[in-house]
Amino acid sequence: MTRIAVIPGDGIGIEVTREAVETLRLVAERSGRPIRFDMFPWGADHYLKTGETLPAGSLERLAAYDAILLGALGDPRVPDMRHAADILLGIRFGLDLYVNYRPVRLLDDRLCPLKGRTVQDVDFVVFRENTEGLYVGMGGIFKKGTPDEIAIQEDVNTRKGVERIIRHAFEYARRAGRRRVLMADKSNALTYGHDLWQRTFRELAAAYPDLEASHLYVDALTMQLVKDPSQFEVIVTCNMFGDILTDLGAQLQGGMGLAASANLHPGRTGLFEPVHGSAPKYAGQDIANPMGAVLSAALLLETVDRVDEAGRIETAVRACIRDGATTRDLGGTLGTRAVGGEIRRRLRT
Repeated sequence: MTRIAVIPGDGIGIEVTREAVETLRLVAERSGRPIRFDMFPWGADHYLKTGETLPAGSLERLAAYDAILLGALGDPRVPDMRHAADILLGIRFGLDLYVNYRPVRLLDDRLCPLKGRTVQDVDFVVFRENTEGLYVGMGGIFKKGTPDEIAIQEDVNTRKGVERIIRHAFEYARRAGRRRVLMADKSNALTYGHDLWQRTFRELAAAYPDLEASHLYVDALTMQLVKDPSQFEVIVTCNMFGDILTDLGAQLQGGMGLAASANLHPGRTGLFEPVHGSAPKYAGQDIANPMGAVLSAALLLETVDRVDEAGRIETAVRACIRDGATTRDLGGTLGTRAVGGEIRRRLRT
């Protein structure tokens, strides 16, 4: 039995996660391979009621599951978003989920904002280092609120961290039948940390002579992704650049409502989430696109060796897009629940 911990999150996260869970339930029912769901109420409501963000012992509990499905976090009632940072980053760092895996795959030609591009042109993955870089929270503010204020944010890169994410990208490319691996950095300006990325990439590339290894500065890569996304297959980069590049990738595939992600440490419990925000102003209106959450659930199945079921979910989502059974952001007229129902109707047939 596959055991999944579910954290519905805040805002529209709760609504889209519900559709993802119901889709997983149906897949399990039809395949005869059971899935057990345990719900954890951590989010803004729980924090405001109890003062807890990620309760003591949570990481040990979560590590016992096969996977974690997470809804978007964020609520204006918590202005500093402390609960969101503690839960999401607490799990990423606490479980050492060093791989942020973002597939960028166009599911229908009409969704691409680039003129004349088709599903064959937009099909690449981005591996973002997930536990280091500028997001580790090292630094501080001196003389805050004065004319002499100083803010320092440290960019942390270790040989271990850089090597393992680059190696993961090469291993994925070889396993998935991809031929090209590109590393993006800004080593012409960020001298020290990105010199480490350069040297490590060159050293590891030599161990994969069957793969084409190349490099672009991240600003040049953003231009090339818009000019011709078909030239890319596997991209690996640091935490912040990966965050930015994958939002660009989401738009190339049709928008944030379709973007799925996985946070992984191979062989351990992974965390799966759509990458859109909690959008509190739209919560409860039944208008959020659940496809990103459903496709994140498909990534979850893929990672726990239920690949056929993952493929069936993606096929059902593609069929909904083709038939116009979508929310308004993709040109349709349906609500969140109705789109989830249409995906499941296609899974049944």
